[in-house]
Amino acid sequence: MDIPTADTSIGRSTWRERALVPVLVFLGTVVAVISSLGAPLIPTIATVDHVSLSDAQWSLTVTMLVGAVATPVMGRLGDGPRRRTVTLVAAAVVVFGSVLAALPLGFGWLVVGRGLQGIGLGLTPLAIATARDSLPAAASRSAVALLSITTVAGVGLGYPITGLIAESFGIHAGFWFGAVISALALLLAALVLPATTHRKQHRLDTLGAVLLGLALAGLLLVLSEGESWGWAAPRLWAVAAVALLLLAGWIRHELRTEHPLVELRTLRNRMVLTADVAGLVAGVGMYLLMSLVIRFVQTPTATGYGLGGSVVVAGLVLVPFSVLSVLSSKVVPVLIRRTSTALVLPLGCAVSLVSVLVFLFARDHLWELLVVMAIAGLGVGCTFAVMPGLIVSSVPADEVGSAVSFNQVLRYVGYSTGSALCGAVLQAHTAPGQLLPGNDGYQFAALISCAVWVVIGLVTIVLPRRSAVAAQVASVDEELMVDESIADIAPGEDEVPFIPARAER
Repeated sequence: MDIPTADTSIGRSTWRERALVPVLVFLGTVVAVISSLGAPLIPTIATVDHVSLSDAQWSLTVTMLVGAVATPVMGRLGDGPRRRTVTLVAAAVVVFGSVLAALPLGFGWLVVGRGLQGIGLGLTPLAIATARDSLPAAASRSAVALLSITTVAGVGLGYPITGLIAESFGIHAGFWFGAVISALALLLAALVLPATTHRKQHRLDTLGAVLLGLALAGLLLVLSEGESWGWAAPRLWAVAAVALLLLAGWIRHELRTEHPLVELRTLRNRMVLTADVAGLVAGVGMYLLMSLVIRFVQTPTATGYGLGGSVVVAGLVLVPFSVLSVLSSKVVPVLIRRTSTALVLPLGCAVSLVSVLVFLFARDHLWELLVVMAIAGLGVGCTFAVMPGLIVSSVPADEVGSAVSFNQVLRYVGYSTGSALCGAVLQAHTAPGQLLPGNDGYQFAALISCAVWVVIGLVTIVLPRRSAVAAQVASVDEELMVDESIADIAPGEDEVPFIPARAER
């Protein structure tokens, strides 16, 4: 009687293992789609709820704010024995937030619901940590790369889906769609997520969470409200100063804590540092181009340069971005085999630079912008696909959730910076009394984007090389120490003292 029971258990385990990666990818995609639901609907929300555009912008800003705070906390909690519980509770909160945003209760409740949805942004790092711990090495690497791309592809899918649903069924239908798919993701996760009871639980760094949350909230508030408050406004600079002081205090606290919220000491590893810097700056470049394209497509043709497209058309332009970013997960393993992991990052940055150059010189027709976003999807996909692998291979297993979460937070900051930078540049090139910027604003913003990709491309070349040189020097020093320890053994009087071969060099 025991044998059939064992066989059934094995079959059930095999089914869960096979379903794990698709479910994790679906969960990550759902989170990314939901996080971008508010962006195309901001003008409609302002009209329906009778609020200003700057107030309506909070339906997107609050999601990023909550996500930036929740992600590192969930990453640290997920490194312990309660990863499954943390994942399921966060997914349930996303479902509740989606329902709250979908109900016609008024703008205040919509903002609260969108804030609860922001907690879901912390699920992707937990999914990456789960893939690392639950899969064989080869399968784990490909799954981690694919999960990293879902955060990019989902954003590109969220815009057209939101536009189509809202245009056909109304503003609240888009949030009901989010509630349905998030509930499905929760159900699937509950069926296949493995337990992690074998992991050791450390006390949560509550003070670190509070300091980081307040600092990031302040910085994102500055980036989000800079255009409406005015970039020279005293209160904006006051908030920025307080946020920077809090960030400095958080760094000091983390370096002195035994079990910090984010193990900043891992930044001494240049591969981790490369991934984090690349995540931050590439996030700026990615959202800067996406914001430019979306606004350019919807600009009326009467301006002499826009395409006059609807929200739906603007969203559909991003579909090639999502498709190519997903396909890049198939390209990256080939590139790694033929070159190296470290070389894929600058290659991805180079492809992204090409996409901006195409936008700079060819954007008069819709098909040209489709090509721009396809190239951008390939470049950004390759760049983001490599980052988690660099981190996962460079930190201890019990630090993966925290380290990947911190990388994710840096991406969110980069996304917000890119979006705010787009708005600031175009506003600076808008003539007094006019509502729309001149075409030279897009030219200047594209040049800034080019500079961003050149800078991050150089960083991804220099830092890994310095890491390799440092590792080689350390290896030589270690060999010298071993040789010298052997030489310290006193030779006999008739023996020739040992001379380290490496020392001659």
